[in-house]
Amino acid sequence: MKIINFKKYLFGLLIVASFTACDDELDLEPISQETVDNAYATGTQLQAALTGVYESFQSNDYYVWDRILFEDVRSDNAYAGGDNPEIFQIDAIDISTTNSRVFNAWSAIYNAISKANLVIERAPLIEQDITPDQREDIIGQALFLRAFHYYNLVKLWGGVPLITEPIKSVDPSEVRLPRSSKEEVYAQIITDLEMAAEMLPDTYGDDASVNKARATRGAANALLAKVYAQKPSPEYSAVLDYANAVITSSANYELLENYDFLFDGNHYNNSESILEVQYLGGDEGTWGPQMHLPPSISGDTWRKFVTPSVDLVAAFDSENDQIRKDATILFEAVPWIDEYWGNSPNSMVPFAYKWRNASGWASADNIYLLRLADIMLIKAEALNELGRPGEAAEVVNIIRERVELPPLSDAETASTDTMRDAILKEKRLELSLEAERWSDLVRYSVAVEVMNSVDDVDLRANQPVDYNMTQDEVLLPIPQNEINRNPELTQNPGY
Repeated sequence: MKIINFKKYLFGLLIVASFTACDDELDLEPISQETVDNAYATGTQLQAALTGVYESFQSNDYYVWDRILFEDVRSDNAYAGGDNPEIFQIDAIDISTTNSRVFNAWSAIYNAISKANLVIERAPLIEQDITPDQREDIIGQALFLRAFHYYNLVKLWGGVPLITEPIKSVDPSEVRLPRSSKEEVYAQIITDLEMAAEMLPDTYGDDASVNKARATRGAANALLAKVYAQKPSPEYSAVLDYANAVITSSANYELLENYDFLFDGNHYNNSESILEVQYLGGDEGTWGPQMHLPPSISGDTWRKFVTPSVDLVAAFDSENDQIRKDATILFEAVPWIDEYWGNSPNSMVPFAYKWRNASGWASADNIYLLRLADIMLIKAEALNELGRPGEAAEVVNIIRERVELPPLSDAETASTDTMRDAILKEKRLELSLEAERWSDLVRYSVAVEVMNSVDDVDLRANQPVDYNMTQDEVLLPIPQNEINRNPELTQNPGY
């Protein structure tokens, strides 16, 4: 797959090939200062380097695919499907330290961070072909992107090594870094995002395809709201402040009137979108949708991945949430055998349906990284945790009204505890198969309880599935490859 050409979105600049080359492993070879000085000496070259940072969203498997595995397949939202033993491990919450999906995600995210670090370091030093405002904007975008990647790392693995500048030394003491604590990683994320929010504009003009492709103040504030909620000791007053900053932004974020428009392929870069990964299709498309769409759309008949779970379908049905169910899941009879849905050929099987155009491994379907409905529900969570469940219910009801559901019941709004359950349920229905579910279960401290209560039945033997999850399995294992290369790394408990 060829990566998207970001020239349309970032001033028509060329990607510097040596900077943006895809790499399946974290490259900790020192950077030659002479090479850096020659390659990144002008504003035009710096803009090209920034383009390379954005390119990481398209070129590595984590953002294209694996984030759905770790958030939805690992949770109660979906099964592995397909035939990949390492994805079966993720589904069963029985993940090996040598699982290549885990190693690839670690490496790909750190590669993206290394690109951002180089831009952040070089930007203050360049004087040619750049204005002070342009320099500040570039630094702000790179800070946001670095924070976004560290946010994904800390959610997946807990404390990780903090690398905040390019590696220029062969000294093991500088290359082989120990893990920072979760608190230290979140502190760095917050520092980067707060700086970014000061540097970035609300919009870059009237072109939505630019405003939704690049980090803005709204994106920084949205991520800050999520970060302050997700960190080990949530600060809900800050969550509320940053969520409100998004909702009242001069970027004029608004919910789309029709929920289905978010995913039909004809309304990307819309008013609800805050940040999304851009694909143009063809040589600049994404292979992700081909992995999960049914034969009638994908054009092939091999068993697909990310099969929506019995539990997820039941969650939609119990709420009579037909609009979001139809926008999220498509049922189709299939020639293969699915052990959770019929266990015989030609059974009706659900398919993930939020990315709907396979286009032969070259889809133009974008990926939402941040959207308004999520931030509104984070605001509702903050209001509830601050002892204001009535106000929280008002926000949730706006989300429900769009999909023609009645307001929350008196029983659901009766207390902070009942509202907490209602908000978690609403987030699941609104954002299922968008790589949010596992993080929500962890933030609410119910991941172990929920997964060990799932009533899945393997129809091959008509036996219940026992996930037997423990608290240690909330985090992924540190990849064994990384521990082998860096003896300063310690493994997560339980692995």
